[in-house]
Amino acid sequence: MSTNLITGNKTPEQMQALRQSGRRLAEVLAAVRGFVRPGVSELDIDAFAAREIAARGAVATYKTDEVKFPNVICISTNDEVVHGIPTDYVLEQGDVVSFDLVIAYEGMKTDAAFTMVVGEKPSGVKKHLINVTERSLYAAIDAIHGPVMTGDIGAAVEKVLTAGKLGVIRELVGHGVGLEMHMPPEVPNYGKKGSGVLLQPGEVIAIEPMATLGGERVRQLSDGWTISTRDSSLSAHFEHTILITETGAEILTKV
Repeated sequence: MSTNLITGNKTPEQMQALRQSGRRLAEVLAAVRGFVRPGVSELDIDAFAAREIAARGAVATYKTDEVKFPNVICISTNDEVVHGIPTDYVLEQGDVVSFDLVIAYEGMKTDAAFTMVVGEKPSGVKKHLINVTERSLYAAIDAIHGPVMTGDIGAAVEKVLTAGKLGVIRELVGHGVGLEMHMPPEVPNYGKKGSGVLLQPGEVIAIEPMATLGGERVRQLSDGWTISTRDSSLSAHFEHTILITETGAEILTKV
């Protein structure tokens, strides 16, 4: 039977694999959060994540021939927004770090990310950045009540980030996910209600707001992967893989 994740035509086996993939991804990221502390290097975290993924019978999508990223997890520190290549940099107390991971289980891919402060409870502007960015993700999920336009999702994200006076990164977007890591449609973090692509029940997307304490412009570093803020301001990134249902949204990447 042919399937198409854009039309939502998936077999029961694929749906089960998606849910299993999402649960495993959530477990790995929860383990990573518990492992992170001052004095641990980004490469230490990458190796830890690799072990956690393998222990769950999953595959790290980034480090495959399809993607050719050099590591299993993206680690973006301070002014780095996304796609940070893990290095031997040793994390320090107070660093703002984002972790972004894609895994495959039985051929089905899920994608999620979170941001945290290393070694201390977030406070001040760091707390504001992290809390507002995460809140924008859940505002977008709450905007889904069945079939939904991508513009409705983007508008929900933008409203929260703008009210919080954060920089809304517009050059990077969410996307469809499932059979591949990146699939149509694009899901921007800004927009107008009623615009964009109509998402139907059964479709699977990654919603991933990215925001800064400064401007919205970004640049790619010389490594060909890492995206950082142009003004060196701190950045945050949160992401879930979402299944559109008849009446709302199911978060696949949570325990």
